[in-house]
Amino acid sequence: MTDLRCGIRPISISSLVLTALLLVGCQSPQADVKPVIEFTRVPPAAPGGPKLDTIEGRVTGARQGQRIVLFALSGYWWVQPLADDPYTPVQSDSTWKASTHLGTEYAALLVEPGYVPPDTLQLLPQTGAGVVAVAKVEGDRASQFVPNKIHFSGYDWESRQVPNDRGTINDYDPANAWTDANGWLHLRIARSETGWKCAEIKLRHSLGYGSYRLVVRDVSHLEPAVVFAMFTWDDSNADQNHREIDIEISRWGDPSNKNAQYVIQPYYVAANNFQFMTPPDRLTHSFRWQPGRVTFKTARETAAGTVSSVVAENVFTSGVPVPGGESLHVILYVEKGAVPPQHETEVVIEKFEYLP
Repeated sequence: MTDLRCGIRPISISSLVLTALLLVGCQSPQADVKPVIEFTRVPPAAPGGPKLDTIEGRVTGARQGQRIVLFALSGYWWVQPLADDPYTPVQSDSTWKASTHLGTEYAALLVEPGYVPPDTLQLLPQTGAGVVAVAKVEGDRASQFVPNKIHFSGYDWESRQVPNDRGTINDYDPANAWTDANGWLHLRIARSETGWKCAEIKLRHSLGYGSYRLVVRDVSHLEPAVVFAMFTWDDSNADQNHREIDIEISRWGDPSNKNAQYVIQPYYVAANNFQFMTPPDRLTHSFRWQPGRVTFKTARETAAGTVSSVVAENVFTSGVPVPGGESLHVILYVEKGAVPPQHETEVVIEKFEYLP
């Protein structure tokens, strides 16, 4: 019977149910399923290191052709296991397994076939632009990696053992940082079978506002590609440019450049960069960090510890970070794009002092 009020033939309830079932049956069973990544084996928590360990997991809801890209956190997120071998396949049983260098945290990305990961990341990406799913996990604290320690000027420091992309991706060897019978710190760039091994140490805790001072023996012998620096850096937070404050001794690959600079990051802001020349002498490099102000100074210092003359000084009042999770680093490395050094290099630091 036709309903004359609307001109539409009535449809039975049974017909509606059958139609709904047919529509559901025509949909892809994975249409509303979001892929999920799980970890089933996690390596130790570590600040980094040359050691490799196994990481495993599974992924549900992955489509054919999608792959896993792994990262380990050591200052930055570093793609694993190698920059030129960043993909881990998802097996037919939905599991995945790979090697990774150690980090404090580990991350797995499920990506489309055309996704090309960067070598390093400050922050993990969100889904989209070829990234289908993201998961991260802390390293296994029960088998936590023990960092290499060094004691210098009354403070405990850690020696870098993993690559770092400061300047370029340099390799580091904790054997290239040591103290001698005088208690002086030695940093060295040494040859290896794979290139140059650099040196870096960092304080194990933040000092915050105050005066930072290094007494350094003559560094006029540094080749143009070599960089020696003292700087603050916050591994855990990229805000305020990682709270980076620098004293850097280098010609940045160009022999005609001045050989030193003070920097409040970002360095490319003209007001944040002061360049000068250091003489071939025993020098004291220092900065005093205060709210809204950083005062830098480089001076000749006598053996008795008195300043004989000021080489350079500058005050920055713009872009000054506030303290957070930063720590002090002392580093000797090779600058990217420069003619590589021809000789091994060593820098001797007699003393570090901090005054609040």
